[in-house]
Order: sequence, then structure tokens, then C-alpha cells
Amino acid sequence: MRHSRSTSPAAAAAAAATVLVLAIAALSVFCEAGKTSAFVRKAEKTPDMPLDSDVFRVPPGYNAPQQVHITQGNHDGSAMIVSWVTEDEVGSSLVLYGTSENHLEFKAKGKAYTYRFYNYTSGYIHHCTIKHLKHDTKYYYAVGIGHTLRKFWFTTPPKAGPDVPYTFGIIGDLGQTSDSNMTLSHYELNPTKGQTVLYVGDLSYADDHPNHDNVRWDTWARFVERSAAYQPWIWTAGNHEIDFAPELGETRPFKPYNYRYHVPYKASGSTSPFWYSIKRGSAYIIVLASYSAYGKYTPQYQWLEAELPKVNRSETPWLIVLLHSPWYNSNDYHYMEGESMRAMFEAWFVKYKVDIVFAGHVHAYERSERVSNIAYTIANGLCSPVPDQSAPVYITIGDGGNIEGLATIMTEPQPAYSAYREASFGHAVLDVKNRTHAYYAWHRNQDGCAVEADSMWFFNRFWHPAPDSSASVR
Repeated sequence: MRHSRSTSPAAAAAAAATVLVLAIAALSVFCEAGKTSAFVRKAEKTPDMPLDSDVFRVPPGYNAPQQVHITQGNHDGSAMIVSWVTEDEVGSSLVLYGTSENHLEFKAKGKAYTYRFYNYTSGYIHHCTIKHLKHDTKYYYAVGIGHTLRKFWFTTPPKAGPDVPYTFGIIGDLGQTSDSNMTLSHYELNPTKGQTVLYVGDLSYADDHPNHDNVRWDTWARFVERSAAYQPWIWTAGNHEIDFAPELGETRPFKPYNYRYHVPYKASGSTSPFWYSIKRGSAYIIVLASYSAYGKYTPQYQWLEAELPKVNRSETPWLIVLLHSPWYNSNDYHYMEGESMRAMFEAWFVKYKVDIVFAGHVHAYERSERVSNIAYTIANGLCSPVPDQSAPVYITIGDGGNIEGLATIMTEPQPAYSAYREASFGHAVLDVKNRTHAYYAWHRNQDGCAVEADSMWFFNRFWHPAPDSSASVR
């Protein structure tokens, strides 16, 4: 038989004081009001750059490879997928490569594909996976064997380890306007050099042109080649990759994207290229699909449920998620569109202590506090986000500079979960130092390359779960 105990007034007062202290500590995350930047950029749609712009130039020579881009080719970074397009004829799908620029002693053979979309026929799209690469090694590679040879290079990541430093660039919703060009140039000139781009979706915006003009897929890939041929871009599919156009007879979603951008999804046990994972340096990166089914019992749900427990934080301490539609967004643009996915997966993100979630979709910048909203049931009414040091920081960075322009209308007052927000174009860099610390900075296009408009020190949720430190905000 269980007996109740009476509580003395002193004990009750002490307990009440403890509760008060804990409550104050929990609210301390929100003690500084979030900031809406005073920086104002003129809101306007900017057209895509003309087709004859220098950044879209076709390389000279017969059947010269164009639109060259690379991405990680397996789970641990010891393989690379090399992709390119030839226009005149199929040509060779071989890649020559080696550690000496003048002695490409190895070769790998890929495959070529073509597709039709309404009245457009693609060039020959080549994909070749180079395997068994050494970690932390610079490789030179050549494509266009037998016709016009073009040479490039890349550096493989260090072998995964808890204190391996590594730097990621983060870009989203880039498009191909003059603002897009400014974003990419700004990233390339950033003194903190990104080694890999984490791309959070919406690539070419071809679907914003009549008949989903697929020529704009070609121009976009030529535009980003100057970066994507030399460092891997990790791809996330956005809504502008869907290209579903039944009025044109095109009823296969993601058709151009699937042909053009291959990813190593099978290496992580995924059944779809839209959700997968990779290890790179000391980071474990999970890519999710906002526009594929994610309800209970769906393939994406089942894959993520099995994937998260596999992450070994002793090997890869930093757990980063990429998706397109943000879960925490205080902009009127696309407001609440990520809510159903958040309801499905957020509790897992808290349980497994995800460090950062990067999203795009909203054409502005926003960084959240560490919050969660997992206590709600249909009966309890607990529907407001609360401070949670086991939760990720959510960063919306759909501010690459696309044809649709900025999203300037923000909800007022600024929600407590929103730490910093600004309607400007830009990019970010995440500089992972070791298992406990990473430095993050967002750069608006209008500033000098070294200027940090928003920055903070991230403390790893697994190894150092202390409140993060805002370093500077302009």
C-alpha cells in the first residue's frame, strides 16, 4: 500500500523556487528579442539573364562537354559522380582522372541519357561514378575524350572523424538572374572557402518560363559549372524541380531533374533519389524530400526512421538535415507549408539531437532559436514552440536571387522562435572546427565578401549541448 506524505511549507516553498528557476532558465533562450534586420533592399522581380550572357557561354570545340558538375558518389566520400552534357553527338562517357594534372592514369566509364520534354529534346547527359578514391586528395579529371577535351579538378574529403575540420557553403533557390550571379560570385570570393555546397533546392526555375522551357536547365548548369565542376554540390529537390505539366502532356514529376542530377541514394539504403544521406568530414548529412510522401508507412518515413539511429556521433558528431520547405518560417511567403512534415518528423529531430536544419523555398533569410513544438495533442492546446536545447536551429536560406524576387512581407510581431530575419539575397558558410564547435555566417550580397551580416557559434548537441553563442549581428 502506498502512503502519501505531507509536504512542509518550507519544502513546498523550496520546490516552488526550483520550478521558478527552471522556468526562467527555459525562457532564457528567448530573453533577447529576435531581430528583424533594418537593411532594406528594393523589392523587385529581376528577369533571368539573357541567353547570350557570358555566364551561359557554350565552351568552344566540337562536341565540347558542358554543364559539368560533380556530387558525392557514395556514402563515405571515396567516390564522385561526374556529370556533363554533349550536344553534337553522344561522344565518350569516359572520365580520365589521376593525382597528376599531366598524367591521368585511371579511367571510369559512365552512361549517357537523353529525354524529351514537350517540344524540347535534351543533349546527351553523361553520368560517371569514379570509385575507390583516396580521402583528402586532389584529383584532376578530364571529359570529352575523342572530341574536345576539358580538364577540371576536385579534392576528396578527409576520412570521416570526430574532429575533422570541414567547411560547407549553403545556397538555395539560386535561379539565373543577375542577383543569382552576384550570389555565386559572392560565395566564390568568400575568404572562408567552402569545400562543398549544401544546396537546399530550386535550381533553374525553368518552369517559370513558357512551356517549362528546358533550355533554361541547360543555361543554369552552364552558369554554375564554374563552381560545381570543382567542388561537389549536394542536391536537394525543391518544388521548381517537379515540372509537372499535364497541359503539355508532361505527367512524370521531376523528369528533367532526375535525368540531369544523380545522387548516391542507394548507398544509404534509400529507394529514391529524393531522400538519402552522406558522411563528409565530421558531418552526417541527411537530405529529405518536401514534395514526396512522408506520412507514416511511406518509403521516406520508413527510411528516416531506420536512418537516424544509424548515425554514429562518435564518428560524425554534426548531424545536419537539408530539406526545401521550412518548418519554422515567420515570412508570409509559403507560411506554414512545411507544417505537416514538421508534425511527422520533429520529435525524431529532437530525440536524435539534430544540430541544424537548412531549408529554402522562402526567398529571404531567417535563423531560429533552438525550439520544438512536439508537446501538442489535439486536446492539450500546447501549440506554441518552446525553448528546447535538444532541438535544431532552423535556417531558411532560399535567398539565392531567382526570377521571382524577394519575399518581403513578414509576420508581425516577430515570433519568439525567430532569432534573425532579413529579406535580402545571400549565401552562408558553416565552418566546422571540431566535434564541439562550428562557426556559421550568413553574407548578404550587398556587403563586402568578408562581411558577416548574421553569425553565431554552434555548439554540438551531442558533445557540447550548451546554449549557442551569437557572435555578431549587423
